[in-house]
Amino acid sequence: MPAPTTAPAQLPPAGLPGLDPAWSRLVTAPETALQPTPGRGDGVPAADGTPPLERTWHVLDTGPALAARGVTPVGTLLCVHGNPTWAYLWRDLASATLAAATLAAATLAAADAADGPGAWRVVAVDQLEMGFSERTGTHRTLRRRVRDLGDLTDALGLDGRVVTVGHDWGGVVSLGWAVDHADALAGVVLLDTAVHQPQDRPIPLPLRLALGALAPSTVATPAFLETTLALAHPPLPDDVKAAYRAPYRTPERRAGIGAFVADIPVGAAHPSAAELDRVAAGVRSLDVPALVLWGPRDPVFGEAHLGDLLARLPQAQVHRFEGAGHLVAEDVDVAGAVTTWLAERRPPGPDLATVMRDRATAATGTRTADAAEARAPLWRRLDDLADDDSTALVEMAPPTGDGVRTVTWRLLARRVRELAAGLHAAGVRRGDRVSLLVPPGADLTATLYACLRIGAVVVVADAGLGARGLTRAVRGARPTVVVGERKGLAAARALGWPGRRVSTTTLPSTTAALLGVELSLPDLGDLGVGTDLPPEPAPDDVAAILFTSGSTGPAKGVAYTHAQLSAMRDALAAQYGLGVGTGLVAGFAPFALLGPALGCRSVTPDMDVTAPRTLTARAVAAAAEAAAVDLAGPTAVFLSPAAVANVVATAGDLTGDDERALGRVGLLLSAGAPVGEALLAAVGDLLPGAVPRTPYGMTEGLLLTDVTLEEIRAAGSGGAAGGVCVGRPAAGVTVRISALDADGRATGPLDATPGVTGEVVVAAAHVKDHYDRLWLTDRESRRGTPDGDGPRGPGDGHDALDGVAPGARWHRTGDVGHLDAEGRLWIEGRLAHVLLTADGPVTPVGPEQRAQCVPGVRRAGVVGVGPRGTQQVVVVVETEPGARRPSLATPALTAAVRAAVGPAVAAVLVVPDLPTDVRHNSKVDRTRVAAWAEGVLAGGRLGRP
Repeated sequence: MPAPTTAPAQLPPAGLPGLDPAWSRLVTAPETALQPTPGRGDGVPAADGTPPLERTWHVLDTGPALAARGVTPVGTLLCVHGNPTWAYLWRDLASATLAAATLAAATLAAADAADGPGAWRVVAVDQLEMGFSERTGTHRTLRRRVRDLGDLTDALGLDGRVVTVGHDWGGVVSLGWAVDHADALAGVVLLDTAVHQPQDRPIPLPLRLALGALAPSTVATPAFLETTLALAHPPLPDDVKAAYRAPYRTPERRAGIGAFVADIPVGAAHPSAAELDRVAAGVRSLDVPALVLWGPRDPVFGEAHLGDLLARLPQAQVHRFEGAGHLVAEDVDVAGAVTTWLAERRPPGPDLATVMRDRATAATGTRTADAAEARAPLWRRLDDLADDDSTALVEMAPPTGDGVRTVTWRLLARRVRELAAGLHAAGVRRGDRVSLLVPPGADLTATLYACLRIGAVVVVADAGLGARGLTRAVRGARPTVVVGERKGLAAARALGWPGRRVSTTTLPSTTAALLGVELSLPDLGDLGVGTDLPPEPAPDDVAAILFTSGSTGPAKGVAYTHAQLSAMRDALAAQYGLGVGTGLVAGFAPFALLGPALGCRSVTPDMDVTAPRTLTARAVAAAAEAAAVDLAGPTAVFLSPAAVANVVATAGDLTGDDERALGRVGLLLSAGAPVGEALLAAVGDLLPGAVPRTPYGMTEGLLLTDVTLEEIRAAGSGGAAGGVCVGRPAAGVTVRISALDADGRATGPLDATPGVTGEVVVAAAHVKDHYDRLWLTDRESRRGTPDGDGPRGPGDGHDALDGVAPGARWHRTGDVGHLDAEGRLWIEGRLAHVLLTADGPVTPVGPEQRAQCVPGVRRAGVVGVGPRGTQQVVVVVETEPGARRPSLATPALTAAVRAAVGPAVAAVLVVPDLPTDVRHNSKVDRTRVAAWAEGVLAGGRLGRP
C-alpha cells in the first residue's frame, strides 16, 4: 500500500444528513511517547527531551449544546468508531441524548435537570488517520491507538463518569481505554466487536480477504469502504453513504483504512498481539455494568465473538437485533436502546456504576433478592420412585421402529443419574448450555433431567421452526453441547451450529467422524456408572431456555429458573390433579417433558411432533390404552388444536376397542392456540367420560387461565368486543389488563375493570425469568408492572394488586383481550394485529368470529390495510366448499360478511386456505394475510397468500 502521508485535521462539510455542524470541533492533544516494545514498532519513540508532538483530532461533542440548554451533564459517552467508518456513526446517539436532555430541562426543576436521565454528553472521536482527524504519516498500532485515546480524553478533561461506546475495532480501543481508566469508568457499551479470536475458528472471510489478496485495494480503491457500507440492512440511503465516503475520497485519505486492516493481529508475533491480549485479559476486571447490542447477520463478528465477550463481561445486558448486521447502529435504533439503558439508571442515590451493576447482576440469574419459594426440583420425583418397577414412559413410535417402548421408573431414575454423572465427567458444567435436538420420548426425557440435575441449561427449540428458524435459535443460544439423532446432527453439521456433538445412539465410526460426534448417550451412561454427581444447582439458577413458536416474529429464547420450572409443575398438579397414579397422553411436547416430574405415566402417541395434524384418532386411543393399564387414577389427554382437528377428522376409523379406550379418559386438555367451541365439543364427543378443558398459556407461562367446555357455553359471546373465552386465572395467577390508547398502544395502568380492552398482563411464580439475550424485549415485557419501570404508589394501578403469589414474575403477553364481570378472560387477538382505523383500535378475533357465522364461511382472518390510523378493515375468508383460487368475494358474500361484521368492512377476499403459523398449524398468520391483501387491493396479482 502507499506510504502514509500527512494532512491536517479539518471539519466535515456542511449538509451531511443527520449531523449538526455545531457538534464538530477540532481538539489538539499532546501525544504521549511510548517506550518501545522490543521487536515491535509502535511508531513513536520514547521521550528524549524534545517537546511532545501535537495531534489534532476531529470530534463530535454535544457539550456546548447542553451548556446552551442550561444542563450540566451527569457524565460522558465516549464513542469510538471502527474501520472504515468515522464519528458520523454516532450521530443518532448525539441527537437522542440531546433530545432527552431537552425534555428533562423542560419538565424538571433546574436542580433536578442536571441529574436528568438524558443529560449525557456525547464525545464521538475520529481516530487519528481516520475521518476528519489529522493524518500523521505514522503507522499506529493498537497500543498506540489506546494511548492516543487517553491523550485526547486528558486534553478534554474527561476524568469521571465515562461510559465507553465502541464498535468494530473501535470497541477494542474503547475497552483498552476502559481498562486503563477504571477509576473514571461508569459503564461499557459495545456493538459488534471482539477482543479475542477463537483458536478453533478461522479469521472471518471479509478480514482474510482484506489481509490477503485484496489488501492493496483497501487504500488504492474504496472497495473496502464500499463493501462495509453494503453490509447495512436495509441498504443505506445514498446521502448517508456519501457522508461515510466524505473523509476518504482519495487514496491518501484512505491510508488509515489500510493501516487499520494491517494492524489486525493474525498471530502471536504480530506487533499488536500483546496489546490485544492485555486488553482481553483486562476486560475481565471491569466491575461495571455493560450493554452489548449485537447484529447477528455480521459476517465479521459472529456468535463465537459474542460468547467470548459475555464470558469476559458476565454482568452484561445483551440484546441481539435479529435481522441486523455489522452496521448495527445503522440497521436498528441503537441510540434509543442506549438512552433507554441510561435512563433506567438515574442518580441521585447509589452512583451510576452501582445501580447499573445491580441491575446487570439481576439479569444474569444470580440475584439474591426476591428469592423464590423453596420447591422440590424437577428430578426429585425420579429419586422418590427410583425403586418402583411400574411403567414411567411409553413411546408408541420409538425411533428404532421396534414396536412400543416402555421404561420403568427404576430404569428412568438410573438412566438419568448415569447420564448426569457422565455429562459431568465429560466436562459439562453448571451453566453450560446443552441443545436438545431430540423428539419427545425416553431419550429426550432422560437427557433433559440429567442436564437439569447437574445444573446445565437445556435449550429446546421446536423442529417446526424449520432449518432457518432452528439455526437462528441454536446459534443465538450458543450451546456448549448439542445432543441429537442422526438427522438433527446432520443438520447441525450442515448449518454450522455451535457445540460439541453427542448422538442419541452409537454411530458407525465413519458416520460419527463425518458428523463431528464425540460421544453417544450410551457412552455417557457408561462414563457415569459409579461416578459421583456434582452438587445440585440452586433454585435461582437458570435451568432451561425454551424457544417460542416464531409465529409473531423471530423465535425468542425464554429462560426459566429451576424454581420457576418447579412452580410450573406444581401449578399443573394443583389445577388438574395430575400426579402419581395418573396417566398422561402427551401430544404436546411441554407436557411430555413435565410428566415424569408430576409422577405421571407419560405416553407419547404415534405422530410426527413437528406436524400436529399427523395425529389420528386411533393413535390417541392406542396411547390412552397404554396410559391406563394398571393405573387406578384417571387418564389425561393433552393435544394441540391442530391435532384435535385431525383426531376429529379421523374418528370414522375408530374400532370398538378404540372407543372403549377413549371412554376411559377423564380429562381432555387442548391449548397452544384458541380452540373453538364446536371443535372442543366434537372431540369431547369422542371422549364421553372426559371433561374438555382449554387452558390458556404460552411459552412464557404454560398455564395462566383455564376453562371447560361447559363454562364456554355458559359464557356466551363475550359482548360487543367478542373474543375467545379462556376462563378464570389458574391458582396462583394474577391477570390484569393494560388498556389501549387511541394509537393502539397498551399504556393504561394494570386494571381488572370488566369490559376494558387492552393488553393481557399476567403474574405467577411459573412465569418466565427473562428473554435470553433480548434485553430490550424483556424490558418491554415488564413495562409498567411492579417488575418493570412503571410508576409506584397509590393510584398507579399497582396498589390494586394484592394477592399476587409469592415469587411471582410479571409478563406482558402481547395478547389483547378483556375481563368480564365474572372474572373470565376473553382473548381478542394479538397486540401486533390490532387494526388502527379512523374510528379507533379494532381487535381482530371478534370480527373474525362474526364473519365465521356467515353461511358458507369456514374460517376468516381480519386485517388492516393502509396507513396506521386510517386503516381499512379487510376480511379474508376460506369458504365451504373451498375456493380453487384467490378472488374477490361475490357481491352476495361481501354483503353477508359486512352485515355480520359491520359496515366498516372495506373488502372481502376469498382464498383456498388461510396461511397458519409454523408450530401450531392453527393460528391464522395475520401478518402474512395483511401483506397479501394490501398487495391485492393495490392492484397486485391474485396469487395465494
